[in-house]
Amino acid sequence: MLTYKGKEYRCPVEVTMDMISGKWKSLILWHLHEQPMRYKELERIVPGVSQKMLTQQLKEMEDDGLLVRTVFPEVPPRVEYELTELGHSVFPMLEIMHNWAVDRLGCKQE
Repeated sequence: MLTYKGKEYRCPVEVTMDMISGKWKSLILWHLHEQPMRYKELERIVPGVSQKMLTQQLKEMEDDGLLVRTVFPEVPPRVEYELTELGHSVFPMLEIMHNWAVDRLGCKQE
């Protein structure tokens, strides 16, 4: 057993999956890898996500250290989300999963 942030896990893979699982987290990570984005931009590229769920997923990822939320002192306020070094380090795993789905399952991006 191992403990991370007060929660017990059986193996490191379980910790990783807990951090990146969730219906929208992998898609959010995929797009934020390219560039920082505002909330409305994320809302547009994550089809079918509710405001409540997007906010929750972003908050969880921020709490896990995968991204940082920056509020700019402007009127109207501007908020951007950007991957941290830890968040960027997840991208190679996502790329492997992407390639696996394309190669092994015949998934094609539209």
